[in-house]
Amino acid sequence: MMDIYATAVLRRVLENLDQPASHLLDAYFPLEQTSDSEEIFFDVDESKPRLTPFVSPLRAGVIVDDAGFTTKSFRPAYAKDKRKFSPDTPLRRAIGEQIGGVNTPAERRMAALGRAMNDQLKMLTRREEVMASEAMRTGAVTVEGDGYPSVTVDFGRAAGLTKSLTGAAAWGQTGVKPLELLEAWASDVQIASGAVSPVVTMDPQAWRLFRNSASVEKYLEYRRGTNSTLSADPQARGQGSDKARYVGSIGDFEFWVYQDVYVDGAGATQQMLPDNTVIMGGSGIEGTRAYGCIQDERAGYSAQRYFVKSWLEEDPAVRFLLLQSAPLVVPYRVNATLCATVA
Repeated sequence: MMDIYATAVLRRVLENLDQPASHLLDAYFPLEQTSDSEEIFFDVDESKPRLTPFVSPLRAGVIVDDAGFTTKSFRPAYAKDKRKFSPDTPLRRAIGEQIGGVNTPAERRMAALGRAMNDQLKMLTRREEVMASEAMRTGAVTVEGDGYPSVTVDFGRAAGLTKSLTGAAAWGQTGVKPLELLEAWASDVQIASGAVSPVVTMDPQAWRLFRNSASVEKYLEYRRGTNSTLSADPQARGQGSDKARYVGSIGDFEFWVYQDVYVDGAGATQQMLPDNTVIMGGSGIEGTRAYGCIQDERAGYSAQRYFVKSWLEEDPAVRFLLLQSAPLVVPYRVNATLCATVA
């Protein structure tokens, strides 16, 4: 009889589960990196858009120094999600099961395992999505936990790429043109990083202000009056979810409306994007989901996104399921990102 709690079996079960949708990770952090040590190392590109020097053909060439980069390291907090299965779990009716119970204890045990692992994967993805939100909004990620003092990983984004519009400059005020501002901000990103930032994500309130601005309304109405269509395949791009909506494009900008919530360590519900938030970026970010070594002998101290294992305490007969990870979300070219609070 197959041992459903064997590490190899658990790994296959996790790999076959539906992956939770995560718009920010999918849109801005599609790459993955693993490290065989406790620390994650990442390079910060410090290159500038320089020019080849002119010289007389009779003179020696000018020595051009390497543009340079800074290597930083961070020892991420260790993410551990431990579940407990009491001895009577297979004997009780499971959620969704017909009243009176129709499943065998073995079937209930398998269903309980699947639900627990699915929830573990969702929670890990949500943790990474929160880090992605922080990195895109602030250019930094703060990590803290039980036995792990609060540490902020500052990726060094230029101060001018974090913007706050207030008073008469806020979106929705007379004379303010959001589309022109987006064009200017995209130019700021390109000057700072050399990268384009075509993917624009807004929370619902920022989108409402953008959509209702006169210039945007005119453009969208013009598009409706032609045979042209605003089209993209969000699922193919890996960015669609029940929390993110592709709402169209203007020029080379593609617009997404996104909002999700999570419960923080204090039990308070938080928004993934604060009200009136606009973030911009694209593939030029080289956004990476980095993972440190799994510090577990049964994992072979290997580098992977997560490792899951299970064991049985004999008396009383309680089974435990543990998922471990050491994640950090890294924007390698942090100046290819921009965040604005628009009201």
